[in-house]
Amino acid sequence: MTDRDELTGWMRALRRDFHRQPEFGFEESRTASVVAETLRDLGWEVTTGVGGTGVVATLARGRSNRAIALRADMDALRITEATGAAWASTRDGLMHACGHDGHTAMLLGAARLLAREGGFDGTVRLIFQPAEEWGQGALAMLADGLMTRFPFQEVYGVHNMPGLPLGHLETRAGAIMSAEDLFEITLTGQGGHASMPHAVREVMVPACALVTALQTIVSRRLDPGQIAVLSVTELLTDGTRNALPGHARILGDARSFSAEVSARVEAEMRRIAEGIATQHGIAAQVDYTREFVPLINDAELADAVMQAAAGVSDQVTTRPTPMTGSEDFARFLDHVPGCFAFIGNGEGSAPLHSPTYDFNDAALLHGAQVHTAIARARLPEGA
Repeated sequence: MTDRDELTGWMRALRRDFHRQPEFGFEESRTASVVAETLRDLGWEVTTGVGGTGVVATLARGRSNRAIALRADMDALRITEATGAAWASTRDGLMHACGHDGHTAMLLGAARLLAREGGFDGTVRLIFQPAEEWGQGALAMLADGLMTRFPFQEVYGVHNMPGLPLGHLETRAGAIMSAEDLFEITLTGQGGHASMPHAVREVMVPACALVTALQTIVSRRLDPGQIAVLSVTELLTDGTRNALPGHARILGDARSFSAEVSARVEAEMRRIAEGIATQHGIAAQVDYTREFVPLINDAELADAVMQAAAGVSDQVTTRPTPMTGSEDFARFLDHVPGCFAFIGNGEGSAPLHSPTYDFNDAALLHGAQVHTAIARARLPEGA
């Protein structure tokens, strides 16, 4: 067995352990404990409880005063697993459906390589972050003094991508992932008997009209060159088979890549909701929140990641367009430049957030090597 085979087996055991015991955002106590214990055994200086359940580890070598950070996310999703794997979740209604178990294991693999082999001059910080899935973990760690307690000049993150071949890495300069805004529109009228719609101010018809009208924001109110997606995901009422509803909630999200587009979407949504409410003699309230900001890669560092990854990847390519998924890694980029990249989870992988998704253990070594290569490239010995 080669050293790389042994490392892969070590990471696989960790990954499957995390997978069996998934934990939701800010509840990752067990995961954080295993991470911290593993890092201490490897010789890293470890701080726990950063931003709730976050873990930060530090390793310094050489004389340089430069520092970079490598980040992994630890939280699971409230999804019931349907993989049938021997290492499937043992916790009802929770599973690692986005590969954060793999991200955590491969960053621990990089920690082992860097501790045992070195190859860098400066300080490496490892950030094991809670609560990525609902966009609060990075903010919590930053609010807990991450940048002052553990300063660094650059930050890097890696996420698996179903459909991308194993051993393949892709990223791009500039915008790579979108902002996510959440909205909830509440319609209030007066419900009543389904046989007498003229005697009430029911909200079903205006709710349906509003769902349709919201689709015109992207198609008719935004410049066609601006990327945006608006999706209504829920329509909930207090009606029943023979009673017209007097209360309805319309929920969904909007994705974009600029603050200007986000503001325009919100303004148009409020205008349309108020107009339809007035037309039907009911009241409308719009609650609009911004959960994720756009993820904008630094151009120089995106190129540096691609060059570093070329030495450990089967193929490195530039992603042609941004994607409309969101990532709270973007919050770190409000403070320092950095780059977020994708590695292949295999062409036969189930989609992210699917009950049948599983992180591909064959991607662990590649991920660990990418992290390690980035650290060595950005903190070169003899610089």
